[in-house]
Amino acid sequence: MLRLTWTQPEDLVPHAIRAARLDGIDVDDLADWWLAAGGTLRAPESGATPESASPSLRKLARDLLSRVDERLPPTALLSAEPDGLDDILALARPVASAAPGGDLADRVHGAWLGRAAGCLLGKPVEKVPREGIRAIAKSTGNWPVSRYFTEVGLDGELAARYPWNRRSRPTSLIENIDGMPEDDDLNFPLIALDLLERHGDGFTTADVAQSWLANLPGGRVFTAERIAYRNLLDGYEPGVAGQIGNPFRDWIGAQIRTDVYGWTHPGDPVTAARLAWTDARLTHGRNGLYGAMFAAAACSAAVVADSVADVVEAGLSVVPPESRFAEAVTTGFALGAQATEDALDTIYARYGDLHWVHVLNNAATLGYALAHGDGDYAATITTAVTGGWDTDSTGATAGSIAGALTGANGLPAQWVDPLRNRLASTVPGFDGIGFDTLAGRTLALVRTES
Repeated sequence: MLRLTWTQPEDLVPHAIRAARLDGIDVDDLADWWLAAGGTLRAPESGATPESASPSLRKLARDLLSRVDERLPPTALLSAEPDGLDDILALARPVASAAPGGDLADRVHGAWLGRAAGCLLGKPVEKVPREGIRAIAKSTGNWPVSRYFTEVGLDGELAARYPWNRRSRPTSLIENIDGMPEDDDLNFPLIALDLLERHGDGFTTADVAQSWLANLPGGRVFTAERIAYRNLLDGYEPGVAGQIGNPFRDWIGAQIRTDVYGWTHPGDPVTAARLAWTDARLTHGRNGLYGAMFAAAACSAAVVADSVADVVEAGLSVVPPESRFAEAVTTGFALGAQATEDALDTIYARYGDLHWVHVLNNAATLGYALAHGDGDYAATITTAVTGGWDTDSTGATAGSIAGALTGANGLPAQWVDPLRNRLASTVPGFDGIGFDTLAGRTLALVRTES
């Protein structure tokens, strides 16, 4: 029996109820209705329950998802966390643009490599709790983490208690890494690069949707992206496809798609954020949008900035300062200076009840890792990954920023050599491409606009 994740109506209802309550929307009557009919409010961690619901319960699930969509958040939340680009930027506090320096080529190359290596480090331990990540690393003589994970020497009981990410294990442990394996955290930057090469800065959300349908198999997208993909196939226009029956709009999916918009607009975080918004609105809203805009703006700064503080300032400058996303990044960044386990415990106490793919807990971890690493590449990605939750996505973004600040020539060999300058991908035209080639194509877009 096929139980496709992140799309079964009966599995979406618990997520929708939870998301609505986080936004201050009263859905108690809908929750009671669902429970009385035999449903559960326990959301499946991995996207799908083992058994399908009865036809009647599934029909009710579709109805309840529509009813949740009809209920708006409180006015105060909508004012502090708008969805419209102009409304967002009206609240933001943009920083001045900076001119790219002579080392731009090395830094863009470093950003691509850094993103890949950070993602690769996090791939096998995605969804593993942070205590499990620590236990695995200690069992294999890799604590504090200083290299990619391995199962050589791993205690069997620990392996059973904390199983590797099933899809990633064959390609992302140090004993079997042979180039950068495929991952959505790299596929989406490829899509963004292709969009800019084909359409320039004038691409639309419809262009993003058409690119996905042409270039991404449905099985290669997840959470909010899978919902929007399904809605596009159901005939919804790109401008609304992410708003229908989508409880994942505040999750991390849009944040992993937008680095290229920053790299191609070095020192111009506002333009990078505008492009990120155009992409992200296909699937996300509010804090999900802000994650995408933050990442693009931060990456714009990272290829020209001198410090992590400047990068984070640029990222925060394009998002509403009173938003929960801004609070999460700021909280994590402030705690990162403490460099203690207690600081990470504070993040878990504040955000530990959120799903592991939510944007806010991962944003706090990202802020923590950036501050703790303070520009040191290895310290940044290992902190991001050992913090837990969406380890490959947060590791990728942290690696992108730290890699850009460091430059390709300064990246440690133990992280970049296993990549073999080769990326696997099902995105047409990109399978086996080198990171040096990707950097060159990215730079070509910068030169075109200068």
